[in-house]
Amino acid sequence: MRKLLLVMALMLGARAAAAGTTGVYVGAGVTRAQVDNIFAAGLNINNTDWKVFAGLRPISPLALEANYLYLGNETRSVGGSNAHADAKAFAAYAVGFLPLPVPMLDLYGKAGLARWQLSGTTTSPALFAASDRGTEFAWGAGAQLHFGNLAGRLEYERFNMNNTDGVKVYTLAVMLNIL
Repeated sequence: MRKLLLVMALMLGARAAAAGTTGVYVGAGVTRAQVDNIFAAGLNINNTDWKVFAGLRPISPLALEANYLYLGNETRSVGGSNAHADAKAFAAYAVGFLPLPVPMLDLYGKAGLARWQLSGTTTSPALFAASDRGTEFAWGAGAQLHFGNLAGRLEYERFNMNNTDGVKVYTLAVMLNIL
């Protein structure tokens, strides 16, 4: 009988903890973005930059999330001229959370679309400018630890970008449940 009561108490506690994970959230983080071989000119963005995000988690196993990522820029001398590249993206995801018996920990995967923009210029001896934008499938995975209304997040995101070898983003973020 005691075992049954203990199991029921644990199940009710896990259910109450899961119920507290729904709502609206916002967050910001530090990113490490990698965008390699830009415009086949040997430019590589490998910067520490930032991202902001907001989401709605209507039920515990599912959320909808929007992200703005500043992927960074790179300036260097290539073949006697100066080259510059700048990249950013907006992404929208459906996020699925694994049901874990640990109420403070969430493991998740996400899939959606990334709308990216890439700009580049060269100077001397000739001025050349290029700009490209597009929308691509994006995916990611991560983990987050909850401490009341605050959470810490570690995640990985990936999507393709024309005129590059693709985009990889590693993020360490703080999130706040606001509703």
